[in-house]
Amino acid sequence: MKFEDIEIEDVDFEAMLEESFKKSDSKSDLVEGTIVRISEEDGQAIVDIGRKNEAFMPIEQIKDADGNLLFKEGDTIEVVVTGRGERPTVSYEMAKKRSALNDFIKEYDEDQEYIIDGLITKKNKGGFVVECDGLEFFMPRTLSYLNTKNDVVGKKVKAVIVKVDKDKNSVVVSRKELIERDKQKIQEVVDKLLESKEVVEGTIKKITSYGMFVDVGGIDGLVHYSQISHKGPVNPSKYFEEGETVNVIALDYDKKKKHLSLSIKDANPDPWQNIDKIIGVGDTVTATISNIEPYGVFVDLGEDLEAFLHVSEVSWDKNVKHPKDYLTVGQEINVEVIEIDKEARRLRVSYKTLLPKPMDEFSSSYKVGDVIKGHVSSVTDFGAFVKIGSVEGLLHNQEISWDKSKNAKDMLKAGDEVTVKIIKIDKDAGKISLSKKILEESPVKQFAATHKIGDIVSGTVKDQKDFGVFISLDDNVDALIRTEDLHPLKAEEIEKGQEIRAVISFIDTNNDRIRVSVKRLEKQEERDALNKLNLAQDDSMTLGDVLAGKL
Repeated sequence: MKFEDIEIEDVDFEAMLEESFKKSDSKSDLVEGTIVRISEEDGQAIVDIGRKNEAFMPIEQIKDADGNLLFKEGDTIEVVVTGRGERPTVSYEMAKKRSALNDFIKEYDEDQEYIIDGLITKKNKGGFVVECDGLEFFMPRTLSYLNTKNDVVGKKVKAVIVKVDKDKNSVVVSRKELIERDKQKIQEVVDKLLESKEVVEGTIKKITSYGMFVDVGGIDGLVHYSQISHKGPVNPSKYFEEGETVNVIALDYDKKKKHLSLSIKDANPDPWQNIDKIIGVGDTVTATISNIEPYGVFVDLGEDLEAFLHVSEVSWDKNVKHPKDYLTVGQEINVEVIEIDKEARRLRVSYKTLLPKPMDEFSSSYKVGDVIKGHVSSVTDFGAFVKIGSVEGLLHNQEISWDKSKNAKDMLKAGDEVTVKIIKIDKDAGKISLSKKILEESPVKQFAATHKIGDIVSGTVKDQKDFGVFISLDDNVDALIRTEDLHPLKAEEIEKGQEIRAVISFIDTNNDRIRVSVKRLEKQEERDALNKLNLAQDDSMTLGDVLAGKL
């Protein structure tokens, strides 16, 4: 019931009613008349009402729905005099209503209550004329509870008959009476609901974006969307339908706004009160996906519980762009409970922990040393990630090319297909190391094919460390001179770009390492000089010297 159009005034009801009756008596006389003439051309009928002048009446009033005349010239009918003057006017329609009203009044039972659903057809200073089933009733303004500032003609109203005057053939109805009854009924129902705080059954009348209107005991109350579930605010249309029966409990009543607040969640047990008995960390439960957002998924666990599945827990794939690429609303999935926060009333679950780990699948299919193909998923400053099935391996800059001046950004881009060799699998850390350069012959192996330990080589100083000096022997071939092998050179006097001669002292083609020694060069040069001297001395001896020595 709406009360915003109610207007209450202190008016002398009896005086106003009498005035209305007086006006009615003086204007509308019910008389018997004889149809003298019917003119289709003029659209008028002339009726003799026993007065000085005959009266006029529109012939449409004496036609049926199909346009056929109900009377003929000479017929006697009852009419109401509606206009006086030189040529009075009469109405057959008003006479029918008056006659019907008279019949109603004669049969009226004072011990019975009559409630009407009518339409306001006229308005005057005293009140309104309400028509119902062809009968016209009078509703005083003070009994209307209507705001007279608004145009109420044409408005449908419900009212109760409060007075019947058989002498004046008048029936008075009141809308106020019914409204006051409804107000009293509402207050009684509200008081009972609020005092008992009992759970009652209600019927959903209407669902909106902000909640649901539920009928309880004949009055409507609002269940706000925050009062529907212990999960928190929810969209009611996803869980309920109009006409459905629900259990509710009354929260509050705003007398000024006539607003009853109801709650569904308070009418049902709070699962968080006994959450430890319902669910625990590590449990696997079946959930229904209720909502999907870019940052994660909300799942319904039943028991009026909702959990959050973060996007990082959807798949082992680290490049999940949106959960909707993996899951759909309404889908049932098994999830593992990974966090229960009682204070925040928050549940977190994981979907991927119940799926096979890609690392386990990879390690069961591949081993270190296998050569495989993959696609570059991303390129970074330190290397490139290569997608192999559902896992990614790191192709470090050091493993891309034997040319140390090149890196991943120089040689690769996302989407490129590459052939690589697995050089390390760390299941615990979930890491795979790959190499591209290992599939090509290393410069050290090429160098070793033409050089051996003891060969004298020259190189340019490339870098200097605490433990020694690196020199460049050839393209992409570096050698280390350890500090103790620099003699007679002094480390502090060596400059970058300086050329140094040394002897190859160590070659490791498996680990691409070469060491050279300046110190050994000095000894080797001394030994070579001595060998040359000894050889020269041997060449100058005669046969006699040799035989003499023998003898």
